[in-house]
Formats: sequence, C-alpha cells, structure tokens
Amino acid sequence: MPRNILFIMYDQLRHDYLSCAGHKTLHTPHMDRLAAMGTRFSNAYVQSPVCGASRMSFYTGRYVSSHGAAWNGFPLKVGEITMGDHLRELGVNSWLIGKTHMRVDHKGMERLGISRDGIIGARLAQCGFDIWEREDGLNADGPDGRYDPEPSPYNDYLKAKGYAGENPWHDHANAANIDGKIASGWLMQHAGHPANIKEEDSETPWLTSRAIDFLDSPAAEKPWMAHLSFIKPHWPYIVPAPYHNMFGHNAIQPVNRDPSELDGMNPVFAAFHNNPIGQAFSRDEVRASVIPAYMGLIKQCDDQLGRLLDHLEASGRMEDTMIVLTSDHGDYLGDHWLGEKDLFHAPSVKVPLIIYDPESRAKGQVIDDLVEAIDLAPTFIETMGGEAPAHILEGRSLMPFLRGEAPEWREYAISEYDYSATGIRKALEVSTIDARLFMVADQRYTFMHAEGGFPPMLFDRERDPQELVDLGRSPNHAGIVEKMYARLHQWSLRPSQRTTRSEAEILAKGKDTGVIIGAFDESDVSDADMASYRGKAKTPPSP
Repeated sequence: MPRNILFIMYDQLRHDYLSCAGHKTLHTPHMDRLAAMGTRFSNAYVQSPVCGASRMSFYTGRYVSSHGAAWNGFPLKVGEITMGDHLRELGVNSWLIGKTHMRVDHKGMERLGISRDGIIGARLAQCGFDIWEREDGLNADGPDGRYDPEPSPYNDYLKAKGYAGENPWHDHANAANIDGKIASGWLMQHAGHPANIKEEDSETPWLTSRAIDFLDSPAAEKPWMAHLSFIKPHWPYIVPAPYHNMFGHNAIQPVNRDPSELDGMNPVFAAFHNNPIGQAFSRDEVRASVIPAYMGLIKQCDDQLGRLLDHLEASGRMEDTMIVLTSDHGDYLGDHWLGEKDLFHAPSVKVPLIIYDPESRAKGQVIDDLVEAIDLAPTFIETMGGEAPAHILEGRSLMPFLRGEAPEWREYAISEYDYSATGIRKALEVSTIDARLFMVADQRYTFMHAEGGFPPMLFDRERDPQELVDLGRSPNHAGIVEKMYARLHQWSLRPSQRTTRSEAEILAKGKDTGVIIGAFDESDVSDADMASYRGKAKTPPSP
C-alpha cells in the first residue's frame, strides 16, 4: 500500500492537450510517461467548469449543490469535511503546495468562536490542508483593490530575487517588455512575446522547486498527501522564453466550430457567445495569438513534471507514492465560438486524469468509464487503508480500475454551474435563484438544463462527436430529453445533507431505553419492557 499521495492539479488544462490524449502537435512526454506507468481516464468530468466550485468538489468529494461553494469567492462552509480531514483520521498529513481558490467562511468561524491562529482554525481556513506554500496565483490590482487579499509568497520570492516593482507577478511573470514598456499579459495581443522574467524564476518552475523542497524535508518522512496545485496554463496567456515561440500557427489544431451553431441559438448559448470572452475567442486573431502561448505554458508544465518525476525516481519515492495528475477544468479556446470555460462542452468540462499506483499491475491502461472529480477523495481514503464514508462522500473509489477490475459503474455524470454572480444573469434577465445550469452526460449524450424556463441543449456524441448540432428542441429526441430530465430528477433526490449518521448506524438496532409507543395494555408489551414500570404505587408528598 502506498504511504504517500502526490496530487497534482493544473489550472485550465484541456483534456485533449496531451499527446497521449491525441494532440497532434503538442508533445507532452512526461505526462505520457506517467500515463504509460499508470491508468488514464478518458472520460473524467469536473463537477463545475468554474475554478472555485470545481476545486471544492475535488476537496470535499461532494457535488457543488451539496457543499455550497458555487462560484469563485463563495466561502466553503465551516462544517464541510475535506479530504485532508478524512486522511488525517488515518494518520496521513495533508499538505498544500500552490492553489486552492478556497475562501474562508469568516462568519461561520466567528459564530463558532474559532480563531485562525489555532491549528483547527488554520485548517478550516485552508480547506483542510496544512500549508507548505499557498499561492493562488492571480495577484491582480484594480481600482477597487486587489483581487486576492491573501499574501503572495511568489511575489515575495520575486522581490527577494531582485525583480522590481510592487507587483512583480504582473510586471515580470505575466507581462512582456516591449521597447522598455510593460506589455501586460492581460492583453491577449501580447501573448506571443516572452514574459519579462528568467524562465527558472517563472511560476511553474518556482512551485516545482517548492514541491521538491517539501519532498526533501522532514515533513515528508511521515505518510502524506501533498496537493501540488499549479496556476498554469491558466491565463494570463504569456510564457517566458524559450517557450513563447516554440509553436507556430501551423501547430494550432483546427478550431471546432461551425456557422450552423449560430443559427437559432439556444438563448443560454447565445448569452455566453455574446459576452466579451465569447466574442474575443470567436476572432481568429485572438486564437492565433493565444493558443501558441497556451501550448508553451503546457510544454513548460510538462518539462517541470519531468524534473519532478526524475527527483521522485532518484529519491526512491516512486516506489511508495501514488501520483495523480488532473485539472480543475478546461478552456474553450474558441471552440463552439466560446472562450474560457462557460458551458458543458467537452473542452470545458472534461479534464485529464492520470493515476499512477506503484502497486497496480494495470500499466498503460485507458479507462473510458464516466469518472467524476469527486471520485478522488474516496480513492485516496481507500489507498491509505480507510473506508470511505458513503453518507458524506458522493464519489466512488477508482481503486477497482487501478486493480484491473471491471466494476459496475455509474450511468451518467453530473456537472453544475451557478452563474448568479456574473453578467450573464443580467443578460438573460433571470433571478439569482434561477441562474443555474446542470449537465447530465452518459456514454452517448451530453444534456444541459437551464433553470428559468429556457429550452434544454442536447448533443449526440456518437453521431456528432464534435458536439456541433444541438438536438435539445428536436421532436425526434424528445424521449432522450425526457430520460435525461428523469436522471436529473433522480440525482436531485439524493440525501446530500444527511452527513452525520451513516447507513450502518441507521440500520443498527437501537438501544432499548424504555420508550413504549402504541401499547394499549400489558399484553402489547414484553415483560422486559414493562419491568421498570411495575410495582406498588408510590404515595405523593403531602401538601
């Protein structure tokens, strides 16, 4: 049984931007190397295509509407149990190296009188992890202040290395120097220029070094799960030399979109297409500028993974460490006339998932079953010798697949999107309650439901693998739509908040504590139950 788990997450890495997943011009030999040693899951779905909501599902093993942190900046409730909490019960320390995007439930902690200065408060404030290095990686400054109020250790590192300015994260790591002027990475026209930083000081190598520091530290001498969470290849789309010009326009894969998608658009799809992001990525010049930089960022991530794997092999850690590689969501990059990760097409909601288990005999296998992000928490618990609490965790352990078994598995996957805090809600003129989207995906169809009275969307991936033809309003597919709605209804009936008592506890015979209900006379009650209630009547006290 592995003593350790290295849980690697990239931010905004598409499922199909690995060479082992079929990308034709981007070679990722080290991700491929890990896949050859382990198991690659080809149909892994996140529970939301939004950073914060998706990550909270990874960390809690629960659906978004169960844990409630439905959008970036929505706090994770104090009462939610995370994988760190589960593993700690098994004697496994859980460490964070990088990003969580978690926001603290300050009001909840204040209500319960919990201070962040204590170990319990610190873990509650950090999503159940102990902190080796937390860096959420978006150190933006605007007219109303900073995007992230937490300190940035990466900025501190750059300042200590002599990089000038109050925000070297932007001025160096995420901006170019063009004719002596800052060329901000926020402007996608600058994506083809090299970031104004030494490659070894950029974000991905820095965080890889911090991970190696952890592996070489006394903290790694006890059983551990380390969440190494990179910010890249998430925007700003800019990368240091030599990665900035490794890929020319001929390396860009053909865009997956068709003019017919814009005819008679579903109103929800139209709203996302018409927002600034969708309009930007519908332009060929934006794709031509961004995608080579995006590929360069992935190439740098892959090279740093090779560095990390080499260190694990040299130190003997590959023999006792499970390695998991995934992403929190994908990136449309102009596919379907969209950008970012706004809906539930495959480029947005599917992610790479590779698991290397040193004890597994199933090497190099590819699993096509429907896997969800919430499956990792129970997998980690089983890996470390525990039993996953099914009344809390809504995912399923992937260990049977790693053992080469073929278990009975789920028929469909679920993803959710709460867009109440976005401009899309205003564009669609819906209430904050109705600003919610749901996906149900089985092995053939992807179905999308929008609250607020909008028509559904439906794609037949067997006949239309590129998801270009929306069948949601097709009379010939009304039966499929009805079936998907039945599945969504079935899923909505799960007892998601019954987390304080397990099924075994519910089924266990209760203690006989003398409560008698429904008896008319002593013939309806056993002698044992009546034993405490017989005897000579007592005289009440005198007035």
